[in-house]
Amino acid sequence: MQDYEDLKTMVAEIEDDLNKAESGNKAAGTRVRKQMQQIKKVANAVRSKILELRSSIRTSSIKPDQ
Repeated sequence: MQDYEDLKTMVAEIEDDLNKAESGNKAAGTRVRKQMQQIKKVANAVRSKILELRSSIRTSSIKPDQ
């Protein structure tokens, strides 16, 4: 799932800025907050796709009455 791979990449990319923000760098803190918003959007997309997969599996496993 591409969205999941994107999510992992995004989390890895903010590590440097997160460390800078913890050291008091305000600009890095702003970048982290913006990146976290993007991570939230991608995480919701992954969640939605998982729900769609679950739903499609349930639909395909339901057999009509004979």
